[in-house]
Amino acid sequence: MNRSRSRTRTRPRTRPRTRSRSGGSRVRALLALAVLAASVAIALTTPVRLGLDLRGGTQIVLETKSTATTEADREATDRTVEVLRGRIDALGVAEPTIVRSGDNRVVVELPGVQDPKQAADVLGRTAQLTVHPVLGPAGENGDEAGESGDGGRVLPDESGQSLRLAAAGLTGQDVKGADALFDQQNGAGWHVTVDFKDAGSDRWAQVTGEAACHPAGDPQRRVAIVLDEKIISSPQVDPSVACGAGISGGSTQITGSFDDAEARELALLIKGGALPVPVETVEQRTIGATLGDEAISAGAWAAVIGTALTALFITVVYRLMGALATVALLCYGLISYAGLAALGATLTLPGLAGFVLAIGMAVDANVLVFERAREEQAARTRPSTRAALTEGFRSAFSAIADSNITTLIAAALLFFLASGPVKGFGVTLGIGVLASMVSALVITRVLAEFAASRPAVYRRPRITGIAGTGPVRDALLRRNPFLMRRPRRWLAASLVVLVVAGSGVLVRGLNFGIEFTGGRLIEYSTTTQVDPDRARDALADAGFPRAVVQSSGDGDLTVRTEELTDAEAATVTETVAGMGGDTEKVRDELIGPSLGEELRRDALIALGLALGAQLLYLAARFRLLFGTAAVSALAHDVIILVGVFAWLGKPIDGVFLAALLTVIGYSVNDSVVLFDRVRELLGRERKTPFARLTNDAILQTLPRTVNTGMGAILILASLAVLADDSLTDFALALLIGVIVGTYSSVFTASPLAVELHGRGSRPGRRGGRGSGKGARSRPDGKRMPGSRTERPEAAPAKGS
Repeated sequence: MNRSRSRTRTRPRTRPRTRSRSGGSRVRALLALAVLAASVAIALTTPVRLGLDLRGGTQIVLETKSTATTEADREATDRTVEVLRGRIDALGVAEPTIVRSGDNRVVVELPGVQDPKQAADVLGRTAQLTVHPVLGPAGENGDEAGESGDGGRVLPDESGQSLRLAAAGLTGQDVKGADALFDQQNGAGWHVTVDFKDAGSDRWAQVTGEAACHPAGDPQRRVAIVLDEKIISSPQVDPSVACGAGISGGSTQITGSFDDAEARELALLIKGGALPVPVETVEQRTIGATLGDEAISAGAWAAVIGTALTALFITVVYRLMGALATVALLCYGLISYAGLAALGATLTLPGLAGFVLAIGMAVDANVLVFERAREEQAARTRPSTRAALTEGFRSAFSAIADSNITTLIAAALLFFLASGPVKGFGVTLGIGVLASMVSALVITRVLAEFAASRPAVYRRPRITGIAGTGPVRDALLRRNPFLMRRPRRWLAASLVVLVVAGSGVLVRGLNFGIEFTGGRLIEYSTTTQVDPDRARDALADAGFPRAVVQSSGDGDLTVRTEELTDAEAATVTETVAGMGGDTEKVRDELIGPSLGEELRRDALIALGLALGAQLLYLAARFRLLFGTAAVSALAHDVIILVGVFAWLGKPIDGVFLAALLTVIGYSVNDSVVLFDRVRELLGRERKTPFARLTNDAILQTLPRTVNTGMGAILILASLAVLADDSLTDFALALLIGVIVGTYSSVFTASPLAVELHGRGSRPGRRGGRGSGKGARSRPDGKRMPGSRTERPEAAPAKGS
């Protein structure tokens, strides 16, 4: 009777839990629907802005320079941005982007502008405007173009005649504005009206008053308007102006045989040249529209095929749960796209790779959950598939959160320290990681729990894919290898690999890209394939002996040199065209030496901050011992990856930096998952030797590592084979990073943690050895037979 009463009491207690679980499922389902509905609405109404490397055009980075009278501070740069915006808008460039970057840089994007010289014409003549009295023709005294002895200068006018100019009487700061107008009443046609500020009005009257003292037709009656060492106009003072009186009133007209375009261009140059400070081009990138279209097509194919292969793989391994995870992956794509559109982020070519790469992050989270659910099912501690799934999501959450946060750290460093398209990779990777967590922890969970609660699935648990332990775990259970028996051997092997790979830096050196060295890189598409050695000899004869010539893609040719002027670049193009027939310039990048030095410094800072941030986070979340072991393994991975690229002669550029930081964030995931399991086992089996606990953690997490690695390799292989040539090295670096990172988490981080733990233990307890109740140990740290009963999660399920 007491038992019956006791059972009656326990029944009401289970109902609130059921209602709570049902309520939690409803909340997650509503959240998933809300996120998907918002994503669909954004995707249908807000297009994603494509970067220039995908739609074609020119990007120019200008740096403002201080003068003796004006400092190039934030305020001066902001005024420069407004002046440049007015000039570019007036020229009719479609959808230009002009933004300030830092205190003294301006980033200008000109879609559709394919000719760097054309872009230079738009933005290059941006020095201060000056107005000079004319002293006479330069030929009378044998003067040549340049500085003259009296503080003036010698410059050719619009017709090519050289004029000696006096020192500047006005500057661009004296100009209020300029407009092109058409005089219909007097029939004068097009003319340009220039308005001066108060002080400028007086100076203009003085300059024109002195010029009016010379007879009509005399060159000294002219006034030269100079912009960027070029006379853009040199009008004569009208005969009606009296000597000494000048043109007053704060306004003047420049007349001549102007047509519409010439008048507007002159007004634009006078008005747009009035910059507060001079500017210098420190970076320039030009991407052909054809190359952009090909990059989008190749990236899209890589995304589709990579996602399809990954979806097929996880469906084969996890059956129904894998198929539902594939649906969640499609939702991930929608959420990521909507996130990019909502934030107004620019999708670049490396950003497209980040979008594809984040698919691997979403797969990682699903694999973690499903493997934990398999363990719960195998241990028979959960009565149903749904209960095992619920426990799998709960147990895997900390590892998912930690691994994604470490990747977000790398994405944040890329965003704040990288430049150009690589910055877009950081943005896309960060959005993708957040979207992958939503798809894995919310959408996959809603779909999986709903499917697991269906009667047909409940009666046939094997179709879920988590009722059995899987072939990898079964093989490990049969063999039960003790990998951490001699950790120093693994460390010695890692050291050998490290030395062999790292020696490439000393033997071959690093092939730095122009981002880090400065210079110019031009890629050509030719109708006739050009031999690089023949092109190298021809360029040497043309005056470019240090040009680096390489073949790229299908018959394309890449020329990398030191910094070139536009005239020298035209010579290079003519030389290549002489050998390749019809030649099209598909890419043109210019990096100034000052920017190259800055990018090298930022790369080292980003690398140091990445390792330091990972150490601090892992030390805070785990223990300093685990953090030290994980970061040491990361440094091991970084050196090997850099060394392999040195041996292969691959370029070390901004895209490689993006891959390197991604490897740091991605490969640390394996260490995080492994040490998360070690921490869990330490809480349950405190008296078990630490080496054995670490070994158990390796064996228990290895199925996740194998399945996640396969998913990542399928994605990266698709990128390497199908994506644009510029992403081939990126995918190669990540492939090397995934393989080396998987190895180092097991055979570098783990044995190092065992060694550090052993050194930190008291004498007699080296390596955490000891014996506890039911966990007897032999002197070598290996468990006695029967210890497997203490690891119920490793026991295979019946009939699996």
